[in-house]
Amino acid sequence: MTDEAPPTRWVVLLIKLPSDPSRHRVAVWRELSKAGALSVGQGVWAAPDVPVFAAGIARALELSDRAGGEVVSLHASGVTAADSYRFQAMFTSAREDEWTEFVADSGKYELELDKEISNAKFTLAELEEEEQSLDRLRRWHRDITARDVFGSPSAPEAERRLQRCTARFADYTERVFSALHVPDGSVGDVL
Repeated sequence: MTDEAPPTRWVVLLIKLPSDPSRHRVAVWRELSKAGALSVGQGVWAAPDVPVFAAGIARALELSDRAGGEVVSLHASGVTAADSYRFQAMFTSAREDEWTEFVADSGKYELELDKEISNAKFTLAELEEEEQSLDRLRRWHRDITARDVFGSPSAPEAERRLQRCTARFADYTERVFSALHVPDGSVGDVL
């Protein structure tokens, strides 16, 4: 008996779409990218055979069919354990790229809060805008987390950055409400 995990089973898509109009290729590419599938080569995509990828793959197959394309769907695993690990490493590398971009955008969000604080821009309109930006980061984090089935090394740092952004937004919220509260008990200008 061995302690090795069984090799990951993959869904591999071989997609051939008409060259014109290009919007069909772009739509399928966007759907598979959004789902977290790995582009292996020209018209070849792969994703771990787990439920989180099923809906995105199904939408891509539907888009391909509507475009008059041809798709062959296969289940695959590596011939050797090394093949499986190499494929898993490629997939994890793609998630690492996503986490790197997420962490960078988290930093931009914090810089934006710093700017609003230094400019004393404490309005409800700005608060709503910053809340929407934080909600976008939360959705993005949730989506990457769902796709990160092998546990990328940068995921914990991304989680810490999201928590920090959330704490920074709570601080900004307090500043906005403090600025809007006038000492005589009335509310100041909210816009």
